Amino acid sequence: MADEPSAIPLAEVLRAANELVAAGLIEDYALGGALAAIYYTEPVTTYDADIIFITKDKTLGAGIPAIYEHLQSKGWRIEREHLLIKDFPVQFLAASGLTEEAVRNAKRIEYEGVPAKVFRPEYIIAIAASVGRYKDFARIEQMLDQVKIDKLLLDDILRRYNLKLLNK
Repeated sequence: MADEPSAIPLAEVLRAANELVAAGLIEDYALGGALAAIYYTEPVTTYDADIIFITKDKTLGAGIPAIYEHLQSKGWRIEREHLLIKDFPVQFLAASGLTEEAVRNAKRIEYEGVPAKVFRPEYIIAIAASVGRYKDFARIEQMLDQVKIDKLLLDDILRRYNLKLLNK
């Protein structure tokens, strides 16, 4: 992630996610989406950061209002489905099923001195396969071409969630 544009205040995003855990508003989180893929591959343009979180309350949407309220009190603004930090959009998305497993098995990292977690490449691929947009298939190809993948883990995830890759 060293080659990311400096306009992305990623350390502040991760620091805020850590604060949400410390405040008891969420159980855990991991960086997902394009920024998670960039951790392992060459940089690509991305519109936002995706923080996938496990809520303490398993009801749909639980914790979202409290998260927004907490981050607004820290100076974040709301614009549609995003929270903005220094005009950079961040989506906080509640995990379930595959994404919850991805959070629980995320890789621990440190980014600019901030401890964080990022989805493992096998989960990035599986989630992209489950979404199935053109850009997701491009991400899968990029990951398979540029990253050392644990094929046994990937095959296990794909099997358990009944997913297939186009090239398989």
